[in-house]
Amino acid sequence: MLFDMFRKPRLSKRMIKVAVIAGTAFVSAAAVAQEVIRVGWTIPAEEAKYWMMRRMAEFAQLGKAYKIEWVQFQGTAPMVQAMVAGSLDCSTQAPLSLANGAIQGGLQAYIIAQHVGERPGSFSVYWAVKDDSPIKTIADMKGKSVGTNVFGSGIMGPMFLLLKKNGVDPAKDIRLVETGFPGSEDAIRTGRVDVGVLNQPFAARAEGKGGLRKLFSLADQQQNIVHILEVCRKEFVDKNPDLVKHYVRDLTSGMKKALANRDETLKVVNEVIKAPVEVLDTYLLKPNDFAREPGAAPNFAGIQAMFDIYTESGMIKEKLDVARFKHASVVAPIE
Repeated sequence: MLFDMFRKPRLSKRMIKVAVIAGTAFVSAAAVAQEVIRVGWTIPAEEAKYWMMRRMAEFAQLGKAYKIEWVQFQGTAPMVQAMVAGSLDCSTQAPLSLANGAIQGGLQAYIIAQHVGERPGSFSVYWAVKDDSPIKTIADMKGKSVGTNVFGSGIMGPMFLLLKKNGVDPAKDIRLVETGFPGSEDAIRTGRVDVGVLNQPFAARAEGKGGLRKLFSLADQQQNIVHILEVCRKEFVDKNPDLVKHYVRDLTSGMKKALANRDETLKVVNEVIKAPVEVLDTYLLKPNDFAREPGAAPNFAGIQAMFDIYTESGMIKEKLDVARFKHASVVAPIE
């Protein structure tokens, strides 16, 4: 699911080899042609891409001026590895996976668009307890078990800093338990964890059932969090700027279509992720969903803030300047 993609990549030679094999198994020989872009994607929260996949006729240049080879992955970490190995040209990334790809694997890339994030008034990833839990504040979490989607997840950086501000040492005072997002609600209800993390669509499902209480959210630590981006290899963009501009133009258009026609977007997302429309309708593109920029424009200030949090919390080993990932003209929105 969405934040499972934030697992910290360990860029061993073996993993890169596996990523290359996994990626190229789905990529035809035609992908080496200049007019084709090999694009990695995952589930969920990539509505602009889903529109491009399922409603291709809505995009005048797609399939004509250029083509896309869509390659599905289970998260951003393996897509980082595939990009480092040169078997993908563009892919979905999280700030943490991009940072580790650059630091550990020498990935040179440009951020060309943004899929989802948080801003005031939008959904924010949060940790919850049972209604009758004695845990009333973050300080009460000392000695308790706390769930996360995966160890090394990008959401842990701001969460760790928030705990420290409230006198809780995340390295000593809590016991972290990896629950995954789909199993987090059950982990809270059954007592496997005292405090569990919820994101969409699982938060909406849990709230519908009742019996849980929000304890804190990422927004309590930082506003304007960026969750997932679209990134292309620098070498590929530098060699094919007009080709990538076609792609960015369609991402811009895809995001606008997704936001302008919610009913059709529900159908498109249903076709891709197979979740029932009635379930998607409880949150998708509503105020209790993540924030999306109308033209898919990257929030570079927010991405820099994420890099800084990961440095401060020790999740990356060196400071990163987001400017190294900016291209002067190949970036959303492009009309």
